[in-house]
Amino acid sequence: MLTLPAGAAGSRIVGLGHHQPAKVMTNDDIARFVETNDEWIRSRTGIVTRHVAADDVSVADMATAAAEHALADAGVASDDVDLVVVATATAADRSPNTAGRVAYALRTGVQPGASTPEGEEEPDLRDVVGPGVIDVNTACSGFAYAVGIADQAIRAGSARTAVVIGSEKLTAVTDWSDRSTCILTADGAGAVVLQAAEEPAVGPVVWGSEPEITPAVRIEAPDDRFAQDGRAVFKWAITRAADRARRVVEASGLGLDDIQVLVAHQANLRIIEPLAKSLGMEDRVVVTDITESGNTSAASIPLGMSKWWHAGRLPEGAPALLFGFGGGFTWAGQVVLTPQR
Repeated sequence: MLTLPAGAAGSRIVGLGHHQPAKVMTNDDIARFVETNDEWIRSRTGIVTRHVAADDVSVADMATAAAEHALADAGVASDDVDLVVVATATAADRSPNTAGRVAYALRTGVQPGASTPEGEEEPDLRDVVGPGVIDVNTACSGFAYAVGIADQAIRAGSARTAVVIGSEKLTAVTDWSDRSTCILTADGAGAVVLQAAEEPAVGPVVWGSEPEITPAVRIEAPDDRFAQDGRAVFKWAITRAADRARRVVEASGLGLDDIQVLVAHQANLRIIEPLAKSLGMEDRVVVTDITESGNTSAASIPLGMSKWWHAGRLPEGAPALLFGFGGGFTWAGQVVLTPQR
């Protein structure tokens, strides 16, 4: 008979981290190359600013920075990580995958193939067994999928400490002449550290897809540019998202009244606010990082959650609903307890 490892009862978030490029683009900046203005963008999306990565900054670079921040927040050494899961839809490189690049950089301080900084010794990795490395591409719902995979791996006994990251360079796949999309996109990364726990603090992932609107959000060859049917996405978000989110809460064993924090995909403020109202959560803590960070796809949930956590805007040990939706057309979520400071 096969034997199975003894997994943990569950997992918990012990650290959060994030990274955003230094360059900030305002609505007025966008109005210089496409017909729009600050009031038009704010009224339709809620976005005021967004961050844009330099040409030589990769998805893996931002993911690594966010992971390092999360590990420092958790007080966990990179050597203790036995699983790295990265959610992204915009990685330019196929192999090594983004998670593998992050795992290497966390050990060496450089990306694979890069030279060790002058004055530092080349690391000897001959006897090193690195972590499992997985990339997940379900676009804007990717982080919730990735957390679900890492939590299940911990409960199955395949890992004890996991770094889960959402990282995107959406501006690299943006058509800057398309007003309907270029006002939305931005770059950044967010990460959490998950560790095995005697009492579960990450609820079961609930995931699904919407075949009817599969092509509604796309990044397709040969152009490799972000495109979407904004009306179809908005209609789904207003009419169906709340039902999918309720399924997530029900699976956790809690009720909507128990949820203290809502961290939805930062797609559009006109979607986040109605979703909170439909769930009866408009008086709770509703993360609205969309205003200063724009739409960062798979990065938006951990990015917003980490920024608000480090700013002291999230309560400790509180049930938080994570809910992502987008390209594919996919959706996923889970209820998690925020860390203890």
